[in-house]
Amino acid sequence: MDEISAMRAIAHPVRLRMLSLLTGTAMSAAEVARELDLTHANASYHLRLLADAGELVVDGEEKIRGGVAKRYRYPHERDLAPSEPGTPTRPSAPAAYLRALGKELERRSRSRAASTQSLSSDLEGWVDEDTWKEALELLMSAARLLHERNRPPRTPGTVHVSATSVAFRMQDDQ
Repeated sequence: MDEISAMRAIAHPVRLRMLSLLTGTAMSAAEVARELDLTHANASYHLRLLADAGELVVDGEEKIRGGVAKRYRYPHERDLAPSEPGTPTRPSAPAAYLRALGKELERRSRSRAASTQSLSSDLEGWVDEDTWKEALELLMSAARLLHERNRPPRTPGTVHVSATSVAFRMQDDQ
């Protein structure tokens, strides 16, 4: 599947939720359906699209009532591995993906816990090259930390969080 098709596959609010849900844990379509309040058929459909796009991997199978259920996982380590400077880990985000991400952030913000520490930051600005490199390294480090330590939903001792970052170098206006 080409990069544009892969980006289209993730440019859907339900599939974005699935990628987050399947970070750090493998789940079957039935488990995903229960957690996201979907039908089993709907969850299976979206999981297959994500797997076909290379966004999910099959991380085991289990026998259930005479059938076999695949367990899917988002391979976050692939996207958060260090890369050579100038080599993006994903293609540039098309408008459809950003619209879906915006809707997902709106949905998440409605579940924000009151009176808890949080961060919201936005900048379109100009910084020196070393500052840009340092900021990217810090964002990658934070993303790796959260992805690697993510646990299955409602694991005792965990808190439900949302973390999104989009950082890119802009073209100079001419």
